[in-house]
Amino acid sequence: MLTKTRAIVLHSTKYGEEKIIVEMLTANLGRVSFACRMPKTQRGKLKKQLFQPLTLLSIELDHRQGAALQRLRDVQMAYPFTTIPFDAAKLSITLFVAEFLLHATRGEQQNEPLFQYIENSIRWLDGQTRSFANFHLVFMMRLSRFIGFFPNLSDYCEGDCFDLRSGTFVASPPAHPDFVKPDEAAHIGLLMRMGYESMHLFHMSRDERNRCTEFILTYYRLHVPNFPELRSLQVLQEIYR
Repeated sequence: MLTKTRAIVLHSTKYGEEKIIVEMLTANLGRVSFACRMPKTQRGKLKKQLFQPLTLLSIELDHRQGAALQRLRDVQMAYPFTTIPFDAAKLSITLFVAEFLLHATRGEQQNEPLFQYIENSIRWLDGQTRSFANFHLVFMMRLSRFIGFFPNLSDYCEGDCFDLRSGTFVASPPAHPDFVKPDEAAHIGLLMRMGYESMHLFHMSRDERNRCTEFILTYYRLHVPNFPELRSLQVLQEIYR
């Protein structure tokens, strides 16, 4: 069945001499894997730059139910980036976010609100010229609302720990090791009050930002099956020295 949809590139891998496998999140079909034959000359319709992480596309595919790999019939750039490819900090953030989404959305079915949130977030980042150092923190925390394990923030009291397994604040440390101590647990409520437009008002040191990144990833690792260590994390942690 011919299907047209918006798509976000998450990852691409070379497959043989002429093909690449591309993982995308689509608005109409959720996660989809594609086998794409890349032309040997510049005259072909498919270009490598179309499959860079977080590229926003408009695609047409002949969707075959149950097929592990789908085939693209047509692909167009939906939103050409104006700053991300030319900004080292933004590139580091987008590589991290793309790897994060590759695992956080595995098996995701059609979820238009989730797709819209990610698409709008990427476009916001591309449009910013400053004050985006906390972008990935806000992005990851708010994404949890769309995939089913948003933290319960209603019962927070100063001095509470945050239980990463239950996603709740607790008055005393739980019997397991997966919790955030009170001084750092306060950052969770802070992060949830941040929006993209207001996050520049909340100052965080590089060490605080990196620590928040680590416990957010631990939270996802506990709630998303087979969520791995992210290879791009080290690069992200270095960009705001």
